[in-house]
Amino acid sequence: MSPLEHCIIPDWPAPARVKALQTTRQGGVSLAPYDSLNLGSHVGDNPLAVARNRMSLNTLLPSEPVWLEQVHGTLVANADMASCLPQADACIARQRGSVCVVMTADCLPVLLCDKQGTVVGAAHAGWKGLAAGVIEAAVLAMGVAPQNLMAWLGPAISQEAFEVGDEVRAAFVDAQPQAASAFIPGQPGKYVSRVWYADLYALARLRLDALGIAQVYGGGRCTYRERERFFSYRRDGATGRMGAFVWLA
Repeated sequence: MSPLEHCIIPDWPAPARVKALQTTRQGGVSLAPYDSLNLGSHVGDNPLAVARNRMSLNTLLPSEPVWLEQVHGTLVANADMASCLPQADACIARQRGSVCVVMTADCLPVLLCDKQGTVVGAAHAGWKGLAAGVIEAAVLAMGVAPQNLMAWLGPAISQEAFEVGDEVRAAFVDAQPQAASAFIPGQPGKYVSRVWYADLYALARLRLDALGIAQVYGGGRCTYRERERFFSYRRDGATGRMGAFVWLA
């Protein structure tokens, strides 16, 4: 069975030469708790299973993706010249066949392209990277006017399942006061005085809007609640990773 049967194809009006896909947890060979299409080599899964899962995607991609060593930062790799697991949380490409990928299991994958189909990018936007400016860094590296870009938001943890503390809310609101609208208060916990529920999708849209990127698509899925479809680190702890891929054909 091809992984394509289980993949999500982004629904966005990208130029014809921009290709993208989002994997789910289905369609691979990994055993529980990494079942089954785990693409992460750093999560404790059998390396042979991960290799087989990645190889199964080869028929869907023009070349080996530039797999990143993600650290929740803002560094941007260039898929046209990168190799050997660059430590970065975003990737861009301008050459045909260079594949950008970010891996997630609750964090938000953001795919980007320009309206002419000359450059693509992918960003791993967990709350730390999002607050630090990983989307802004990716857009800057793409080298085109933000008004000429569009974005697609892949599956991430929903607000209802994403409980955070005051420090997370402050990281966003101190930099962008309107980000307060992306948090709703919860009940105080045993060890924290204040709990908030954060909307990663809304926070990303605010950042994109501030950049001048008006065409934003996707969003609305929940990795935490859709157990059969998606990996979720917050739900399961030991779990696999999904991939969001984008390239120029």
